[in-house]
Amino acid sequence: MRLASGLFSMVIMALCMNGEVMAGNLEKKATFAGGCFWCMDAEFSGVKGVSKVVSGYTGGTLVNPTYEQVSSGTTGHVEAIEVTYDPAQVSYQQLLDIFWDNVDPFDEYGQFCDKGSQYRAGIFYHDEEQKRLAEASKEKVTTKFKQSVATVIHPASVFYPAEDYHQDYYIKNKVRYKMYRYGCGRDERLEELRSK
Repeated sequence: MRLASGLFSMVIMALCMNGEVMAGNLEKKATFAGGCFWCMDAEFSGVKGVSKVVSGYTGGTLVNPTYEQVSSGTTGHVEAIEVTYDPAQVSYQQLLDIFWDNVDPFDEYGQFCDKGSQYRAGIFYHDEEQKRLAEASKEKVTTKFKQSVATVIHPASVFYPAEDYHQDYYIKNKVRYKMYRYGCGRDERLEELRSK
C-alpha cells in the first residue's frame, strides 16, 4: 500500500514539474479559414493563452497538398490556421470574436483581393461545444448586419501544415507582408465592417 502511494505521489510530482505535459493535457485546437493564412496567423499569434498558430490547408481530400496545388483551387482545401490554445486563459468564444473581426463574412467568393474556393472563410469545429458556439456566433453576425453570412461551418478534418516559408510569414517578411496586406485592401474593408 505504501509503495503504491509513493508511486502515485511521484507521478503527480512529475506531472506538476513538467509544464509541457500539463499544458498538453489542457490545450485544445481551433481551426479557422479567413483568406490568406499569413494575415490570420498575425491576428491570433500573441493572444494570451494561444501557444501556437500553424498556417496550413484543410477541408479537401488531397493528401499532403502543396501551396501550388491548393492555390489552383482544385483540391477542395482552403488556406487555414490551426490554433493551439489553453481554454483556461482564452475561451473559444474569444477566438471566435477574433475570427469574425478579421474576415468579410459576406464574401462567398473568397476574402478581400484573394478570390477562389481556396480563400473562402470558414470555421472548422473540433467538438460539439465548438460547433454550438460557432453556429451561435454566426447567427449573431447575421442578426447584427441583417445580411446573409457566407462563412461556412464544417467539422474539422485533417490539417496539413503549409511549407516552412509560410509559417510566421508576417514576422519573417515584414515589408512584403505589409505591402500585400495593404494592396489587398484587407484593413480598409475590415474598417468598413467594424464601423457598421
